[in-house]
Amino acid sequence: MVYSGQRSSAPAGGAGRQVFPGDRSLMTIKNSLLALSFFALAAACGGGEAERDVPVAQPAEASHTDIGEHTVHFSALATDQLSPEIARAYSITRSPDRAMLTVSIINNADGSSVPAEVSVRTVNLTGQLKNLKDPRRIDEGEAIYYIGETTIKPPETLVFDISVRPEGRTQPAEVRFKREFH
Repeated sequence: MVYSGQRSSAPAGGAGRQVFPGDRSLMTIKNSLLALSFFALAAACGGGEAERDVPVAQPAEASHTDIGEHTVHFSALATDQLSPEIARAYSITRSPDRAMLTVSIINNADGSSVPAEVSVRTVNLTGQLKNLKDPRRIDEGEAIYYIGETTIKPPETLVFDISVRPEGRTQPAEVRFKREFH
């Protein structure tokens, strides 16, 4: 792009960058905003206080997907996050080195739980296959869901490939999601 007018020979904002008339005021505003943003961030973080042991919030990720007449809900968490009573009730080993997957299938028409054939293939980001047996079915009143467990080595990210064939459906649906464990 060619600009008319004189060019400044002094680079500003980086080596080899040419500054054109009118650019200096824009760069001054950008640099001022950058400095103000830095100071605002430092103030919001507590400035120079000693670093605290604060857990890192995970970004919100999908926890369900629509597969036509049904919605598949899924979740994975480290089993040490379960209360001892819940773990005992469902024969789940509580440990920071174990993850639990839950899957449920809901009929979109009436919101009821639907029985299904559920199978899962789990790998970590290096492609190592994790041993997650086919989830076992849990019936609680009218609610039906499936749970399975696998070992983890935090920090580790697992990719869950779930195959779901709701009762009455001839073809399975495939769902994929990943979760980080810390």
